Amino acid sequence: MLNNKNILITGGTGTFGTAFIDRVLKKYPKVNKLVVFSRDEYKQFLLEKKFPISKYKQMRYFLGDVRDYHRLNQAFKNIDIVIHAAALKQVPAAEYNPSEFIETNINGALNVINAAYNNKVKKIISLSTDKASSPANLYGATKLCSDKLFISSNTFFGDKNIKLSVIRYGNVMGSRGSVLPFFLDELKKGNIPITDKRMTRFNILMDQCLETTFFAIQNSVGGEMFIPKMPSIKILDLAKSITSQANIKSIGIRPGEKLHEELISEADSFYTFDFNKYYVMLPSNYKENIKKFSKYIKKGKKVKEGFSYNSKDNKSFLNVSQIKKIINEQFNNFELNN
Repeated sequence: MLNNKNILITGGTGTFGTAFIDRVLKKYPKVNKLVVFSRDEYKQFLLEKKFPISKYKQMRYFLGDVRDYHRLNQAFKNIDIVIHAAALKQVPAAEYNPSEFIETNINGALNVINAAYNNKVKKIISLSTDKASSPANLYGATKLCSDKLFISSNTFFGDKNIKLSVIRYGNVMGSRGSVLPFFLDELKKGNIPITDKRMTRFNILMDQCLETTFFAIQNSVGGEMFIPKMPSIKILDLAKSITSQANIKSIGIRPGEKLHEELISEADSFYTFDFNKYYVMLPSNYKENIKKFSKYIKKGKKVKEGFSYNSKDNKSFLNVSQIKKIINEQFNNFELNN
C-alpha cells in the first residue's frame, strides 16, 4: 500500500508520528520517502537519532510550521500521501490562548489543504479528537472547524484527483500530555488529583490508532470520517489501577473540560454507518453522490437516528484489573504502586 510512495506527516515528532514512522519503516520497507514536517528542531534532532538517514535512506526531516503556507508548499512537492497530525491540543491552554489555536488548528489546516491541492497530493488523512464532537472548549471547536474544512474540500475540489478524510478517536493511553503519565508523576507526591470522580473517557492504544490510520489510507474515498470502536474508562478506575495507597482527591473540572466525551453526536447519526470495527461518518450531503460512498452504504449498517457514541453510554468499559493489565503489558517502564 505504501511501498514506492512518498509520505509526509505533519507534527511528525509527536507520540503518534514517532509510532507511525516506526510502523511504516517496518511494514513498508520499500516506501520511497518518509518526510517528517514539524517546527521543533530539537525534537527532530532526537527523532533523527532514532531513525538516522544513514540507516533509513527514506527519511527526510523538514523544519516548518503549518501556519507557513509557503514552507508547506515546498515540503509537499512530489508527495503522494499526507498524514496531518500537527495541532495544538491542551484544553486549558486553548481557553487562554484562543488565537494561537485558531492559527494552528484552523488556518494551519487550510494551508495543508491548499498546499496539497496545488502539489497534486493524492490523499490526506487528518487526525481529529473526541473533543471535536459537540465541542465545549476552544480546542474542540478548532478541531471541528478543521474536520469540516477537510471534509468539505472534497466537494470544493470537485473531481480533482485528491481525497481528504478524517480519523476521530479518543485519548491515547500513555501518550505525551495524556493523564496516565500525569497521574504517575503526581503519585510520587503521594496524591492523585482527578477533576471529577464521575468522569469517563474513551481509551485507545497506539496500535489501534495506527491500524485505523492504515485502514483509512487504504479505504478512504474522500469526505468520510473514520471512528474506531473503543472502550471507555472511568477516571477513578484509572487512578485505582495505578495505586491503592495514594490519596485520590477531586479538584474540580478545568475550564473547557467535559464530564464525558463524545465521538458521534445525535445530529451526526443521520449519516453514520456501523462498519465492522469502525463507525464511518459520511458527509451530510452524501446522498448527492451515492455511488461514491456505495461500499459503506452496502456493507455498513446505518445507525439509528438519535444515536450518540459517548464515553458514558458506551457498551464497553474497562475495569480496574483490565486497565492494570494493559498498563503492565503496554508500558513496562511505568511503575505501579500496589
